[in-house]
Amino acid sequence: MRIAVIALIFLAGMFNLLLGISFLLDPAGMGRQFGVSPNGPLGFAVLRADFMAFFVVIGLSMLRGAWKRNGDLLLVPAALFALAFAGRAYSAVVTGTQPGFYEPMVVEALQVVLLLIGWRVVPHHKIEELTS
Repeated sequence: MRIAVIALIFLAGMFNLLLGISFLLDPAGMGRQFGVSPNGPLGFAVLRADFMAFFVVIGLSMLRGAWKRNGDLLLVPAALFALAFAGRAYSAVVTGTQPGFYEPMVVEALQVVLLLIGWRVVPHHKIEELTS
């Protein structure tokens, strides 16, 4: 099971890294797929910088954590996806939903679960050691 979990994390990390690079190279096209559109140069900069950074940090953390068998690194993308999930849940309550709204939440939730399982099965520090 450990090898399968590590392999899944590595593949998901590659996917997220490629998503980040895609935002850098084609912000309008990727933004359209995510339901956002750039509004002038500032909008393009936001898509290129913020979205790219989000997915590249997640992807690199997943790849490095899986490759080096470092469970601590898997907590970074788990936290980012959990926060993204919480933001979407808040948005669903405040502004409502539309068709296709829940699919990204399912992907985020699945990746959080995968990453937490990965954190448990590969070497890591105790939470108390990380927070002290």
